[in-house]
Amino acid sequence: MTASPVQHAADSRYASMRLAVTLLLMTIGSCGMYVVSVTLPAVQAEFGVARADASLPYTLLMIGFGLGGVLMGRLADRHGVMLPLFIGAASLGAGFVLCGYAGGILEFAVLHGLLIGLLGSSASFAPLVADTSMWFVKRRGIAVAVCASGNYVAGAVWPPIVQHFVSTVGWRQTYIGLGVFCGLSMALLALLMRPRPPAAVAAPARGRAVLPSERPFGLSMNQAQGLLCVAGVACCVAMAMPQVHIVAYCGDLGYGAARGAEMLSLMLGAGIVSRLVSGAICDRIGGIRTLLLGSVLQGVALLLFLPFDGLVSLYVISAMFGLFQGGIVPSYAIIVREHFPPAEAGARVGTVLMCTLFGMALGGWMSGKVFDLTGSYQAAFVNGIAWNLLNGAIAFFLLRRSLR
Repeated sequence: MTASPVQHAADSRYASMRLAVTLLLMTIGSCGMYVVSVTLPAVQAEFGVARADASLPYTLLMIGFGLGGVLMGRLADRHGVMLPLFIGAASLGAGFVLCGYAGGILEFAVLHGLLIGLLGSSASFAPLVADTSMWFVKRRGIAVAVCASGNYVAGAVWPPIVQHFVSTVGWRQTYIGLGVFCGLSMALLALLMRPRPPAAVAAPARGRAVLPSERPFGLSMNQAQGLLCVAGVACCVAMAMPQVHIVAYCGDLGYGAARGAEMLSLMLGAGIVSRLVSGAICDRIGGIRTLLLGSVLQGVALLLFLPFDGLVSLYVISAMFGLFQGGIVPSYAIIVREHFPPAEAGARVGTVLMCTLFGMALGGWMSGKVFDLTGSYQAAFVNGIAWNLLNGAIAFFLLRRSLR
């Protein structure tokens, strides 16, 4: 007879240990988002395609990432997170290795969408965010922020590493090495994630109590969910412009891909700080106010890219952009936990985070397309600002509804 796994309580020492493992898993599993951005110039040159076509692997990866989050989330609800993590480890490893042997941009893009995105990285994002929200009550905001910071730790760690190996051994060998490392390390860490979370408990935000209801924001659940999904798409279309194209942008300005990789690393390193600070803020003022604050600040940073394109200026603005927007995506998970029934948290968190990833996918492709049409990234930044305004308007609307 197989012994049943030990049961652990929320906010326990085990929960803290599990959070540390979750952070490592997300850091490793999210690498695909940033590897493809760093290798974009080399891949474009080797396959001889336009900038929009070279952005297609990122777009398909993010679409797969989003859809896979819902799929893996449901699998985790049924069997726990260990099983989807094993699937993710095998798929991510195989996807990177096969990409290293790809013969064309279409094959390269499809592998990113199916293996690296849909079945690979997706297992290490939405399911882990939802799982973490079940293990903490007193400091749920900061716990979710720590978990989600793994996505930005990946952005801070992987670009310079990948850029080094691309410049020394080539992008194909770099992909193969990543496949071996990610597959083995994720599988080993997944063994520590067997216990299931305790029963869901709602944690009202400090200051003004927020309790889940059948009519979040005074709307039907589908209406509220729909608005959050549109907001998630909009904020991440804006967010994708600098994150996906900063390396190529620096190359076009004559600063070189290495400088762009450094800016991306700085941007996402600052995003780690932003996510942690925003988590603490979220525990005090709630998710919807944190979303609105992040949206306003992200818009300010995007505006600064328009008049300033000097090397020092771009380093400063990249850091500001990371500091301003890092708390936006985790706030959606907190909003769902605050305003929707806890029993539906996993599926609803996965759905909203799927839409943020769709926004990243759309924004990455759209920015490349705007560049191809105009020959400049200025119009792409303006496009991002417009989408950011839509996100801020929805956040403000929902805040007004919540105050009634």
